[in-house]
Amino acid sequence: MSRVLRLGVNIDHVATIRNARGGDHPDPLRAAKIAAAAGADGITAHLREDRRHIGDRDIARLRDEIDLPLNLEMAATAEMLAIALRHRPHAACIVPEKREERTTEGGLDVVGGAAHLAPIITALGEAGVRVSLFIEPDPRQLDAARALGAPVVELHTGAYCDAAAGPAREAQFLRIAEAARHAQSLGLECHAGHGLTYDTVEPVAALPAIAELNIGHFLIGEAIFVGLDQAIARMRAHMDAALRGGVAA
Repeated sequence: MSRVLRLGVNIDHVATIRNARGGDHPDPLRAAKIAAAAGADGITAHLREDRRHIGDRDIARLRDEIDLPLNLEMAATAEMLAIALRHRPHAACIVPEKREERTTEGGLDVVGGAAHLAPIITALGEAGVRVSLFIEPDPRQLDAARALGAPVVELHTGAYCDAAAGPAREAQFLRIAEAARHAQSLGLECHAGHGLTYDTVEPVAALPAIAELNIGHFLIGEAIFVGLDQAIARMRAHMDAALRGGVAA
């Protein structure tokens, strides 16, 4: 396999479990270290406005105590920009955020929000933080991301993963495939994530233009039953099978 496909592991929901009771356990930093030992290529954490899972101290500890690249998911706000500039993670993925949502609902509207996003993207880039925009697989959004100078886009795979197996899911997959090709033609590095499972990851992983997958909730859920290291190992096996053109055992 000559192509390299990175796996970023989102450890937000370790913090969700911790916060349900309070205290220090389970520790997201410990989860990040287990993920690193299990073969993750990066750690993703979303610091939300309401701090419902990851907290400010978690970001500081992850930045200081793990060797893997840290991808900070963040809303396009002055508060989050200041935090990103203070900690300077490897990457910052700008996502839409609504206080009442359970999880991120859809992609960022780069077309409509270009004027607001432009100075944030510039400030992060000047600080050496690699900017990614979390968007729908829509050519217009990709074109807008390129125009703003963002080097990376992450395609929202939620509609594909939520669709019933068969024609509905195939239609959503084709949107992702076409968007990934368009991103590559624009010179954008293309990532993908949201809702991916063992059952849905291989078609996306097989797309030549995809450089990285970011997966969190499913892996943390599986970890309850088999352990985080085994959940990551199995996900990696599915990714590797996709690169080989085979099927994971």
